[in-house]
Amino acid sequence: MIRLYKMSGRLLLALVSMCVLQVNAQITGSTNKSGTLLFDADWRFALGDFSGAENSGFNDSNWRLLDLPHDWSIESNIEADHPSGNAGGYFADGTGWYRKSFHVPADWKGRELSVYFGGVYMNGEVFINGKSLGIHPYGYTPFRLNLTPYLHYGDSNVLAVRVDNSKQVNCRWYSGSGIYRHVWLELKNKVHLDPWGVQITTPVISGGKATVRIQSAIVNNDDVERRVRLITTVMGKPHAGRVPKAEKLVTLQPGDTTVIVQNIEVSQPKLWDLASPYLYMLQSEIQEQGRDLDQAVRAFGIRSIKFTAEKGFELNGRMVKLNGGCVHHDNGCLGAAAYDRAEERKVALLKAAGFNAVRTAHNPPSTAFLDACDRLGMLVIDEAFDGWRTGKNKYDYALYFDSWWKRDLDAMVLRDRNHPSIIMWSIGNEIIERKEPEAVETARMLAGEVKAKDSTRPVTSAMTTWDQDWTIFDPLMAAHDVAGYNYQLQRATADHLRVPGRIIVQTESYPRDAYENWELVSSHPYIIGDFVWTAMDYLGESSIGRYYYPGEPEGQHWEREFYPWHGAYCGDIDLMGDRKPISYYRSLLYNDSQKLYLAVREPNPPGGTIKETLWSVWPTWRSWTWPGYEGKNMEVVVYSRYPAVRLYLNDRLIGEKPSGAAAAFKTVFSIPYQKGVLKAVGIQKGQQMLTDVLQTAGPVAGIRLVADRRRMDASGQDLSYVKVELVDKDGVIQPNGDYTLGFEISGPGTIAGLDNANLKDPDPYVGHSRKTWKGKALAVIKSSHQPGTIELRVHAEGLPAATLKIQSQKVTAKPARLSLVTQF
Repeated sequence: MIRLYKMSGRLLLALVSMCVLQVNAQITGSTNKSGTLLFDADWRFALGDFSGAENSGFNDSNWRLLDLPHDWSIESNIEADHPSGNAGGYFADGTGWYRKSFHVPADWKGRELSVYFGGVYMNGEVFINGKSLGIHPYGYTPFRLNLTPYLHYGDSNVLAVRVDNSKQVNCRWYSGSGIYRHVWLELKNKVHLDPWGVQITTPVISGGKATVRIQSAIVNNDDVERRVRLITTVMGKPHAGRVPKAEKLVTLQPGDTTVIVQNIEVSQPKLWDLASPYLYMLQSEIQEQGRDLDQAVRAFGIRSIKFTAEKGFELNGRMVKLNGGCVHHDNGCLGAAAYDRAEERKVALLKAAGFNAVRTAHNPPSTAFLDACDRLGMLVIDEAFDGWRTGKNKYDYALYFDSWWKRDLDAMVLRDRNHPSIIMWSIGNEIIERKEPEAVETARMLAGEVKAKDSTRPVTSAMTTWDQDWTIFDPLMAAHDVAGYNYQLQRATADHLRVPGRIIVQTESYPRDAYENWELVSSHPYIIGDFVWTAMDYLGESSIGRYYYPGEPEGQHWEREFYPWHGAYCGDIDLMGDRKPISYYRSLLYNDSQKLYLAVREPNPPGGTIKETLWSVWPTWRSWTWPGYEGKNMEVVVYSRYPAVRLYLNDRLIGEKPSGAAAAFKTVFSIPYQKGVLKAVGIQKGQQMLTDVLQTAGPVAGIRLVADRRRMDASGQDLSYVKVELVDKDGVIQPNGDYTLGFEISGPGTIAGLDNANLKDPDPYVGHSRKTWKGKALAVIKSSHQPGTIELRVHAEGLPAATLKIQSQKVTAKPARLSLVTQF
């Protein structure tokens, strides 16, 4: 079967000899080899609790038919009395059931069939033909369950999943509810590769050669001894050919797992790096007397990482400063649903905004997200937990920590350790019990478990203090390889004098402190980077990052309820994917490619002042359309890497001011507002180098639709993001006088979600109407399983309707997995 692997922006066709399994409600075909089946299609779902729903004979004919991934919370109304409250964004939660019928061929008897869940939030209890296989409490880690003993061969089987997210509050941000990541069936022979048992490392890279070390765990679940051959091959892009393979004969004892270590030398390796994230493929084959028993293909990168206080973080021998951002797992109007395209787009947006690193706050992300980081060149701190034994909310992970920490931590490390993008493991965030001596022992326990599974990366966690105590955390920080500081980077220089060997990364920072943090990071090698809270807006933790106007309630987000606020506005990128001005400023600090940016600070309203909160920045907009402020002074902000900038209004020179490093790369002009064209010019040695322009918009004359992709695959999973813009007759976006838009769709597609980035707008994210905000909205279109032309029509009262066509094309070689790995 042919699978598609996207590598460095190209599609690599890899021939993987695995069983041919149909991606629908029935499994057909048989083979001696192992294989995986994407098991997302045609599930029955109902919200509520139903007695007997685990049984095969339960009547689910009136339940909703849907494809995974699925998040039922995002489909709900946002209401002030929902138990999820401020933390969960006032979305509904509760209990829900999923059921799926499938046929198992008779000749699969004697083999092993498992189901793999990428993520179920939360308390997912799985049943096969009425038999409970157990409950998985943590909603953010993957898990697999063996179906074999309870299958009906040659007959229909029913997989049922009860998801219980009814006990609130259990998370400090929006979690979503349901089976929100992919589900897979895994068919194995009794002798097979442990799905998480192949570890690929590159311990030696020098002299034009690299040693690839492969540690493979082979499982023999047979009751007799087996003698097999393990064949391991490193493959590059198709034109690069193959490097020599490694082979080994192995005797497997019955009921045992055998670990084999092989080394393969690669000549003139192409290194995985930020600018050129080259990926190799590792093919592992198990053969017995010429018969294939198992085969798997995994992506990996050849790269070196090193952390020292003297030289900071080095990637492939080159010092790299981490311009990082923290992100939560939701995908805006899609909720927690982890569509591959949504996860890829998220990483692409981060990359375009100048970030080179991301922290997965505060839980392991989807595999699709990490695959995208590998492909696009984004460094990752992979984080396991928000807390340990002491809870932050009544029903959070503290209830399960002692029983589950090892299984959940192992799941993260074993699943993720072959991703070249991951450079650090994080074991926690702002642990409540951090002042207790037991916290040091817990940190050592967690770090030790991580190192037992992967010793190639350092361990960190995010530390902070809200009082004067700080040096008391020295023993706790010593239990980590890298000390994570939340909002405490100002202490780093004094800490270095006290503990000169400490390597420091700021794991969270306030958005407004971008320049001060950049100065510290760029001036000291032992400070390896800064991760802003946050890189992107997110649902839940409602009203963090808000600013407020006269007459609106005062206070920080934790001090009271701020409904209809239902999300966090502290991101550099908003929920629609648009960059805020602070994003351009941060990128300018870390990246030479960003040179000049023009924006306008929102003026105070008559009779009062705008007030900020801790995680906010002053509301600043890329707009020169301010009706009612004619003749009144406006503050124009120019971010510039040039030594000076000039400002023009309607081709009249307003003035020239110093910029660049001497002015913290920021210049402010105060000028009376007048309609027209505002232009900033970067000046170097008296020469005009670059310009940036804003133009006053006229009345709204039409609706403009802009799709990020005009072609999609008819996979039932692919997405196109369509921006909706209110424009004047010249095509300039009009940010005032917002409209209510109606959305209609025809053809083989659906509207998966609607957004406008306004986290004070409680209108549902799923539906067929949405208000614009600042002249913009967003529609996410999802393909069906049928090819054809999808037409989106958007209309508003008093405006001509706009239409857009998207082609959904047949998937000619349907892959069992549209990502970089075939095992988990």
